[in-house]
Amino acid sequence: MTDTASRPAVAPEPSSPADYTPINRRRLIAPGPVEVEPRVLAQLAQPQMHHRAPEGVAKLMQTRAQLTELLGAPGYESVIVTGSGTAAFEGALVSLVPGGAKVVSAQAGKFSERWGEMARRFGYDTQIVSRPWGEVLDPQEVADAAADAHTLLVTHSETSTGALHDLQAIVAAAKANNPDLIVIADCITSYGVAELRPEQWGVDVIVSGSQKGTATPPGLGLLLFSPPARERLIQGTQRGFYLDMQRELKGQMAGNTPQTPAINLIYALSASLERLLSVPREVLWAEKKRQNDALIAAGVAMGARSWASRTSPAVTVLCPPEGIGGKAVAAQLAQMGQRALPGQAPHEDTVFRVSNMGYADRYDALAIAGILEDALCALGAKFERGAGVAAAWNALK
Repeated sequence: MTDTASRPAVAPEPSSPADYTPINRRRLIAPGPVEVEPRVLAQLAQPQMHHRAPEGVAKLMQTRAQLTELLGAPGYESVIVTGSGTAAFEGALVSLVPGGAKVVSAQAGKFSERWGEMARRFGYDTQIVSRPWGEVLDPQEVADAAADAHTLLVTHSETSTGALHDLQAIVAAAKANNPDLIVIADCITSYGVAELRPEQWGVDVIVSGSQKGTATPPGLGLLLFSPPARERLIQGTQRGFYLDMQRELKGQMAGNTPQTPAINLIYALSASLERLLSVPREVLWAEKKRQNDALIAAGVAMGARSWASRTSPAVTVLCPPEGIGGKAVAAQLAQMGQRALPGQAPHEDTVFRVSNMGYADRYDALAIAGILEDALCALGAKFERGAGVAAAWNALK
């Protein structure tokens, strides 16, 4: 007698080719982590290198120089931290702000709120200046709050809302009131994506992470310190050891790292930075803006609307068409093998978020427009098929 119990079930053959689910390429179209160039990923497949070897030291120094070059600020010094952008921001905060000092946190979204919560936890005299999510900060309101502050914490590109705050105007107004103010800027999704001129604007510290505009796998926090900020780093901060940036910067400027770095990721970051530095920064910024404008135009053509009053080129945050929630859009995209995100709490269902920030070009933007057409059509949105792609192409032209 044949034992059939252990045999795997045989799926019935589809009655027609239309019954098959298409084999889609899985895509990361979320605002981080982002798509990574295969050449960059290949760096991670090398035999394990040693960070103290001459080649490892040379790669650290090369990558630090590339980070500064991409910023267009030769007077700044970079630090690469094994950790996330949040770790890098914490390192800047505890290494520059003495206990009890007044810190102003300018907030209009989930991630800018994080920095205020961080400052509170460290016991700083923390004052909050806030605007509703989706709106932009008022430079004079921020400046007035920071008139007697030691440090201002501000986010340039708010990933939760898609807003690009006017960092130049905020810093100019704040430092006109308080020339000694230290400005720590969360540029986690604007560095390498949006116009950013810290030397001209007077930003003291730029913070970012490897998994955003630099299109590298997660795991590295990036900091860039102006000359005045370096002079004000606290010797032997009592609020950090691993994240003591005075100690870390001193070591890295000499080609050393006090802790073991993620050297494999540093090799990958260097390879990705080579691609970004192959064109002028202005070209890079303009192209990423066009790609984001194309995604917004596509969404509008399908009945969605942009949430932010001043849009960041790093992330497209759209309110879905009437009757459709942001979580439903993200879930539909996931079912299609496309990883996007709904909104951040408490706005999970208000919006959905897609991005062309990483290893992607204008043709990927057109593909995302087509993907959104399929997703929104499946959810019942009413629009003329092809309208989203056509609108995206017109924006790119």
